[in-house]
Amino acid sequence: MFNADNKELEGITLRVYLYIIKKGKAVGPRDVMKGVQLSSPSVAYRHLQKLEDLGYLKKSRYGEYSLKKRASLRDYMWISKYLLSKMLIYSIIFLIILVIEFVIFMIHYPVENYAFKVFFFLLMIITGFAMSVFAVEGILQQKRLYQPIQV
Repeated sequence: MFNADNKELEGITLRVYLYIIKKGKAVGPRDVMKGVQLSSPSVAYRHLQKLEDLGYLKKSRYGEYSLKKRASLRDYMWISKYLLSKMLIYSIIFLIILVIEFVIFMIHYPVENYAFKVFFFLLMIITGFAMSVFAVEGILQQKRLYQPIQV
């Protein structure tokens, strides 16, 4: 599959591609122009042609484009028709680990000694810190992906 390292699927082309996936049906250049807020249908047409040349879209005989295959983007993961940052997925995993650690801590709190309590509390702090770092990075990646592009 295609990897975004090739710099082919980025910027406006990526936004056009994401718009078509979000729309879920065949679209024409005017639909893309309005949906992605491009300056003219010819700009939209150029990006649709580029996506067709890369093999991600197919053109119908009516001039509308529909999805042919999904792109594999580095640092992102497809969940249904949404593109999520892998960092957000990692932060959710760390959140689950943190909840499990907290439950274990609460179960063992009355019966364990002071050293165990301190150790587990420090473990929860480290896990919480890792979760927050991944969450912040994931949110920043999502914002960069969907931020408006200056044309």
